[in-house]
Amino acid sequence: MAPKASSPGDLTTFNILHGLPEALVRGMRSSFLQDADYHHLTQCETLDDIRLNLSESDYADALADSATMTPASLQKAAIDKLVTEFKYLRTQTVEPLSTFMDFITYEYMIENVMLLLKGALSGRDINDLIEQCHPLGMFKESTMRSIPTFENSSKGYADLYQTVLVDTPVGPYFAVFLQETAQHRGSDARNVLEEVEIEIIKSSLIKYWLEDFTHFVEQLGGDTATIMGELLKVRADTNAINITLNSFGTPLNEPAMRAADRKRLYPAVGHLYPAGISMLVDVQDEEELGRVLELFPQYAAIWNMHAGGGGDKSIDDGFYERDVQMLELAFESQMHFAVFYAYVKLKEQEIRNLVWISECILQQQKDEINKFVPVFSHHCPWRGGKKH
Repeated sequence: MAPKASSPGDLTTFNILHGLPEALVRGMRSSFLQDADYHHLTQCETLDDIRLNLSESDYADALADSATMTPASLQKAAIDKLVTEFKYLRTQTVEPLSTFMDFITYEYMIENVMLLLKGALSGRDINDLIEQCHPLGMFKESTMRSIPTFENSSKGYADLYQTVLVDTPVGPYFAVFLQETAQHRGSDARNVLEEVEIEIIKSSLIKYWLEDFTHFVEQLGGDTATIMGELLKVRADTNAINITLNSFGTPLNEPAMRAADRKRLYPAVGHLYPAGISMLVDVQDEEELGRVLELFPQYAAIWNMHAGGGGDKSIDDGFYERDVQMLELAFESQMHFAVFYAYVKLKEQEIRNLVWISECILQQQKDEINKFVPVFSHHCPWRGGKKH
């Protein structure tokens, strides 16, 4: 799990080791699309119009080599650009910032492994699967190609962990999952991966990652522990709410499964932990979930928006808006590491916005085109709706 972390420093010492990468990432803030850019994009009639508008933005070089513009090609070009920037920042870091940035990539590694395992179960082509993997979570190609090749059996999955996953940065999370599940089910670990749904495995691994990341930033102390710790707590709470919500209508919502399997998926960090989590264990429908979240004001408003129904926003939209607000605030203070995490997540939101706008134009759904969450917008509610 997480190594023992040294302090990132304070007002007097932070810049000695980390001043350059922090200055770089704060300079990169100027690359975000502005309100005027979004206004022009939403007025586009074709995808070529989008390309033309983006040619005057920070995405110009990334899109220069695209023969044709599609939402998928736009997304790939934007993600590749983000990965290039992230890797450049990573090369400028020293400990403990380098380990902090590695932690950011572990989430994508978990998602890639799960994508490959799920694809292997459905018999999909390995090349197509690797093409869909997130570049920030890539292992060396031989490792990526090895993951889906193991046979679909208990022994095959055991060999997969012992020969491939054990040597990856996320290997310890798999080890903990196999050990805990074997103890819980009273069986050999070899049978675990075969018996459990891929999404349940993914939720467990993300839980271990969140707990490990939280422990690491707490060791760092200072503003990094305060600001990044808050971001991770909210992320853990979001996972817990979504796990509960998505379990309705599935075997995980059966009484025995709620108290056993579903309970083990909840992160042991966050504002909901421990009191809220203990209440979520017994929740069996949306009405009961709403009553639990009413006790937590920071989530009650988002839930009420979802429960009201018929509105223009989903619960995911509510989470996205809240996340953008918190991530933007990470840029408002100095001498901490959370700004690097915030940059990656805000860029991901910007990419979602671009894909949404391009999809609406492609499908001629202009009435829906403004349903996105702009980043560093002067019109957002938490900035008082002020304009330029």
